[in-house]
Amino acid sequence: MIVSKSFIESPKARDAEFTTNQEDRPIVVQFAASSAKELADAAELVAPFADAVDLNCGCPQRWAMHEGYGAHLIQQPELVRDMVHQTSNRTNLPVTIKIRIHNDLKKTVQFVQTAEHAGVSWITVHGRTRSQRHHPVNYNAIKLVKENMSVPVVANGDIKSTEDADRVARMTGVDGVMAARGILQNPAMYAGFDTTPQECIHNWVEIAMKLGVPFTPFHQHLMYMLEKLHSKQEKQIFNSLSSSAAVLDYLCEHHGL
Repeated sequence: MIVSKSFIESPKARDAEFTTNQEDRPIVVQFAASSAKELADAAELVAPFADAVDLNCGCPQRWAMHEGYGAHLIQQPELVRDMVHQTSNRTNLPVTIKIRIHNDLKKTVQFVQTAEHAGVSWITVHGRTRSQRHHPVNYNAIKLVKENMSVPVVANGDIKSTEDADRVARMTGVDGVMAARGILQNPAMYAGFDTTPQECIHNWVEIAMKLGVPFTPFHQHLMYMLEKLHSKQEKQIFNSLSSSAAVLDYLCEHHGL
């Protein structure tokens, strides 16, 4: 989720938040925005490199809602309608939204239908309200949205394996599924692997080092990829390593990478 205001105003923010390459397609760029002009301005900047733009209407973090971003927007269907309409007209890109559900599901249905009439290309639904964090996902709510929409609907929430993806698709009748934490823990999930193969990790390490990826995100992403391969004790040891050299030495010694 890229904050559109800083993305528009700061070349440094643009360089830090958005990079891509010719093989990185199709690509959807997700923005946090609080006005139609702001979203459209940001979308115009990425339009030459993107295949669609997504408006985040689901982030439940307090700072985001305080700024008028994320899940704050599900209470403002007219504003979202204008944001979708203006961005679509100015960029000719498909515009999508990702939402959370309302406590009153009638409001959710009204909200998504307003977005559809504005020209939204598809909608991703996280099956929790903005106040819920670890509550069970309401897949019936996602199913209800799908039953009341003509555009494609994507389900999100607690999808951590291909089995979860298949189960949720069957339960809800949606056109696709989205994973967040599940795909971070196992980037090879959608390729059908229960855990990320070590060959993938080896390739990633080589590419990251050649590109000079800073150590902190490098270390963090390695932890995500290695999470399912290590015991709890081994993860604690790995997480205590304090340099990229130490990480590489550990992987070579213990995993033959």
